[in-house]
Amino acid sequence: MPGREGVLLRDAGGWLREFQEAARARQDRGDPDWARGARLDRAVVRSLQRFQVGESGDGVRLNRAAERTGDPAYAAAVRLFVAEEQNHARLLARLLEAAGAPTITRHWTDTVFVSLRRGLGLRLELAVLLIAETVALSYYRILRDGSGDTLTREVAARILDDEQRHVPFHRDRLRGSMPRPVWWLVRAAWQLLHTTTAMVVAWDHGAALRVLGVGRREFVAEQVRLFSRFLTTLRAEHAGV
Repeated sequence: MPGREGVLLRDAGGWLREFQEAARARQDRGDPDWARGARLDRAVVRSLQRFQVGESGDGVRLNRAAERTGDPAYAAAVRLFVAEEQNHARLLARLLEAAGAPTITRHWTDTVFVSLRRGLGLRLELAVLLIAETVALSYYRILRDGSGDTLTREVAARILDDEQRHVPFHRDRLRGSMPRPVWWLVRAAWQLLHTTTAMVVAWDHGAALRVLGVGRREFVAEQVRLFSRFLTTLRAEHAGV
């Protein structure tokens, strides 16, 4: 899609159509062949269990916030975004099942993330959510490229395809103008929160990352690059910057 890495924007109607097209394509494609099973290292299993919890939210608060915008197309697009995230949780649960591993009901990192988002307005919630989406871009890319298991690579590729749409979708909603000093303060705080989150993820999932061929420092460095690129695309949309 032109503009995913640049500053070309889509309105809510354009995003709604893209989410609808993705939903139809997903339905036509069907599920992976779960019967072939999966072979996963224990560290990767533990990592996937934690990500599965993070993907399994009900999206109620986000849906309500989107409805309060008074933009029906945006609210409908957010509902489809939430449905994609819930489908990611389902795919990861089925992948774990194919590997003979259970899901878990909670993990402390997800609890902290949900608490951080609770009570925020739509723009601040999206700002926090974008941090998680950026982390997901690296994680599922590493899982796709580093796993020696065919089913795991397929599941990771499917999820990654969706995640590459999610970041520009939320970015476009955050567009707007603000004075230069305000933007730079927002940017500094946002980058600090993102870098802290990336370091926590690298520490918490370090064993799995090593199995998949990536070190903790390499993961954090990639995250810093990705988030800086995202901020660059957003910066051009703020007057006076």
